Amino acid sequence: MTIPTGPPTDSVNNVDRTLLASYGDYLSAQRAVDYLSDQKFPVEHTTIIGTDLRLVEQVIGRMTFGKAAAAGAGSGAWFGLFFGLLLGLFTDNSFGGWIALILTAVVIGAVWGAVFALVAHSLTGGQRDFASRSSLAAGRYDVLVSTAYHNEAQRVLEGLR
Repeated sequence: MTIPTGPPTDSVNNVDRTLLASYGDYLSAQRAVDYLSDQKFPVEHTTIIGTDLRLVEQVIGRMTFGKAAAAGAGSGAWFGLFFGLLLGLFTDNSFGGWIALILTAVVIGAVWGAVFALVAHSLTGGQRDFASRSSLAAGRYDVLVSTAYHNEAQRVLEGLR
């Protein structure tokens, strides 16, 4: 945690807020606001702002034709289930006919999902043969508080240290 040296304000939201503390990770900033809340401080006057944002892409594996087909089949099966349930609402089949309708929709959805995924994967031409997850991360998390509550928040936050 860093104690602020000057009075920067929250110009993003046009609210009169002053920097209370800066943290290197979100959990520490969250812990500070949670502590303020536990001490009955009116936390609706606080804001957590992440700065120095960067995109983090975690590579989770190689994308093969088999994995592409399996992922497409799974997505297609979910779509088929949804479509089958929706279609089933408007039919007056027996229970067995209703189940057959839903299973047929799931199978057709899985097949078409796999086909579309295989076509999409083959069209990449090997340019992106991996799967990944993307997220945003901040380099610093600032806890700001309404200027009118700044002194009280500083006093309360002293108990956390």
